[in-house]
Amino acid sequence: MRTATTTWVADPLGADWEQTTLSLGTDAEGPVVATLVRRRPGAAQGSGTAGAAGSARPAVLYLHGYNDYFFQAHLADRSEEHGYDFYALDLRKCGRSLRPWQTPHYCTDLREYLPELDAASRMVRDLGHDRLVLMGHSTGGLLASLFAHSVRRSRRVDALVLNSPWFDLNAPWFDRVVSTRLVDALGPLAPQRVLTQGGSPYSRRLHVDHGGQWEYDLDLKAAAGIPARAGWLRAVRRGHARLARGLEIAVPVLVCTAASSGPNREDNPDLDRQDTVLDVDHIAARAPRLGPDVTLVRIEDGIHDLSLSAEPARTSFFDTVFGWLDGHLTR
Repeated sequence: MRTATTTWVADPLGADWEQTTLSLGTDAEGPVVATLVRRRPGAAQGSGTAGAAGSARPAVLYLHGYNDYFFQAHLADRSEEHGYDFYALDLRKCGRSLRPWQTPHYCTDLREYLPELDAASRMVRDLGHDRLVLMGHSTGGLLASLFAHSVRRSRRVDALVLNSPWFDLNAPWFDRVVSTRLVDALGPLAPQRVLTQGGSPYSRRLHVDHGGQWEYDLDLKAAAGIPARAGWLRAVRRGHARLARGLEIAVPVLVCTAASSGPNREDNPDLDRQDTVLDVDHIAARAPRLGPDVTLVRIEDGIHDLSLSAEPARTSFFDTVFGWLDGHLTR
């Protein structure tokens, strides 16, 4: 991997935001990059100076999910109010990092993401932050867990916060077991084969154009969804299997989920009050396998991305996260 640049340029999120590109070499589709985003130094919403070299403030590094990218500026606001400088990573082939020649969100092995996770965490540390909280949502929660396990001896990460992490398929036993074996065989033979395609009522409902509270780039988080391909699903299922065997994350872990799950359909009356993407009971069952210090909290009326829940669930999520960090980060 080539050394990441240190040039920060304006980010589309707004005047207070900037980004830098992490060059990751090439793969079968061509040159690959990731994008690290931060609040412009001096523009933090809380006390202190965001991103300033030599800052003694702890930092949060956020990882997004599938068909997603970082746009949740209010999450950064709350982090900064509680004394954390905030960074977010758009992974290779995702969001800001997607290039025209690439298949969106595609990989054939979750270990492909390790170089950007390694580079971003080192860069944040090099900016002077003595403590680092890794925060992951959905697929980003699975990646964050596997990365925290891989660096457990270096203490690169001081705490792990997971927002509805994707630990298993939200599907019946047959699909989770038998179909996974078929995907494992198909993946190497036809990795680009589309297995599922179509939009998500949950994702569609979030956007202001469809009655939601949130405004984001529909080219980067598509209402029509992104096709799930055989090679990618095989990689995810192998990540699930690795977690199911048990990880040894050496730092405190907070796992937050919605209180309940429901069908991802427009006719679900609780579409705005449930996780309609993942099965929260699957998450709860797998959470103890992360390591020896795991706290599980269910957020009443939360949705899949708890930070995008309606009030009062959104505030309940933030209070849970930062209250837990107050009691665990300095251990």
